[in-house]
Amino acid sequence: MKDDEPFLLDDPARLKALAHPMRRRMLSHLEIHGPATSTTLGELLGAKTGTTSYHLRQLEKYGFIEEIPERSAGRERWWRKAPGPRDLRLPTPDQLSPEDRPALVEFHRIGLEEDLRMLGRLPAVYERDPRWVKASRGLSRMTEAEFEEFFEAYMTLLTKHARRAEDASPGARPVYIRLWAFPADD
Repeated sequence: MKDDEPFLLDDPARLKALAHPMRRRMLSHLEIHGPATSTTLGELLGAKTGTTSYHLRQLEKYGFIEEIPERSAGRERWWRKAPGPRDLRLPTPDQLSPEDRPALVEFHRIGLEEDLRMLGRLPAVYERDPRWVKASRGLSRMTEAEFEEFFEAYMTLLTKHARRAEDASPGARPVYIRLWAFPADD
């Protein structure tokens, strides 16, 4: 699979691996700040090394991270985010068995908590450096097909401009990008 092709996260085991708050924070740290060890992540997250090692192995098992053999020595293992799809899509509940649907609900719950924390930081970030904060609000009327077309165009644009740390231009910063779109009359 190419990096820019949509990837449906419909494997319940992989979905469950990402439906854990600590794993999500670890993956986010590796994506934003680059490689780290379980000790480093434990110190950052206030967790014991055994706990972080377990969660790192789970992320590795499902292909979200990989060890960096050339940096690892003895018991010290270095980890990085694995190359893979940038356009990760979630299944709808009807695409999962009833017993796997709670993992999807938990994935969304954790994601919403992350987004709310991020939004809570927005005013302070804007005050420090307004050039790096962009926001847009809008209202449109769309059919389901038009809404799907809009979303696909957005994902194409996002994927086009996504860069991994090693491929980024000098001076590039990690930037959170979120799109909230839902029916206004719901």
